[in-house]
Amino acid sequence: MNTSAHHLMFHGSVVLLYGLLCGAPYARAINRDAPAHVVHSWRVAHASLPMGAALMLVVAALLPVLPDIAALQWTIALALIASSYAFVVALTLAPIVGHRGLSSQGPVAAKLVFAGNFIGASTSIVAALALVLASYLAL
Repeated sequence: MNTSAHHLMFHGSVVLLYGLLCGAPYARAINRDAPAHVVHSWRVAHASLPMGAALMLVVAALLPVLPDIAALQWTIALALIASSYAFVVALTLAPIVGHRGLSSQGPVAAKLVFAGNFIGASTSIVAALALVLASYLAL
């Protein structure tokens, strides 16, 4: 396994742990009858972050069978890592500040959640495009 796959595997495991730990504030929000949008936000964090981590772990396992083009493999790995941590920030901050991050308008906290979502989505697209290219080159 190459270095980019090792980094992807490590960061995937960190994000997996973090996403699973988001179950604690999710449960706390349910138990204290928090507003529905807060409970929903914690549910999204608790479900989405482990899914993103699982994607990272799967791609880490796939990297060694893709063409041995270091720049392409690092693009995939770094884009997925950046995306995951951007979503960690956005999905954790959203229920705390009460903003969903769907608009860049509003207070600084809303802008931070929006920036996390925007960076996460943008780098996810970069990773997906690079993965499609690498998969095509593997044919």
